Amino acid sequence: MDYAAAFLAENRAFSELFHDADGATPVPTCPGWGLEQVFRHVGRGDRWAAQIVRDRLDEPLDFRSVEAGKPPPGRADAISWLHGGAQRLVDAVELSGVETPVWTFLGNRPANWWIRRRLHETAVHRADAALALGTDFALAPDVAADAITEFLERIAVQAGDKGAALPLDDGTTLHLHATDPDLGEAGEWTVAVDQGRIAFAHEHGKGSVALRGGATELLLVLSRRTTVDDTGVEVFGDDAVWRNWLERTPL
Repeated sequence: MDYAAAFLAENRAFSELFHDADGATPVPTCPGWGLEQVFRHVGRGDRWAAQIVRDRLDEPLDFRSVEAGKPPPGRADAISWLHGGAQRLVDAVELSGVETPVWTFLGNRPANWWIRRRLHETAVHRADAALALGTDFALAPDVAADAITEFLERIAVQAGDKGAALPLDDGTTLHLHATDPDLGEAGEWTVAVDQGRIAFAHEHGKGSVALRGGATELLLVLSRRTTVDDTGVEVFGDDAVWRNWLERTPL
């Protein structure tokens, strides 16, 4: 996948929701936030990541130190600011080198990690905005499937930190099956506990609980943007395993 192209396209799709929207519209999936807060969060996040990459930081950057971290007044100028932040990140990665190690919240990673992270962050927040506005939301199946993979990669690193319970108990497994055509193994995930950590593989499996549906819908239920009851996702097996997973994974 060309992550830079997909990221810039997602940034544009995100911005389209804000041309005529009331910034005060509540966003139920981001409690306490309105559309304006979601817009600013995404735009500032891109510039934050761009600055980390540009300066090749090996430690976190205070959000308050982000250059031009607030959108200008006026909707058209604010949307230009949003697009500019995304382009800043793409340019910073190109100039620094895609493999240059920089700080991330998972430890040092190649600079290009941030483009993939911001692609999927923007996609989920586009879903937040679309749900708030009552409009349809969809991703290309390969992008949605990669977002699920990236989510599981982060869970594999972060789950169980600071004594928190793992999202799966020993001996239980979660299987996800995206029904979109042509995804192949990229559309299947079997998640388990391995030596006290969460691990997953792209493989077919039964699972203690299994979810089957379109990749976009699977992503939305995994990220708790909607519930299985409000989608076409089918659940098979032990529902308690699925409930534990939801309760123990981050938004």
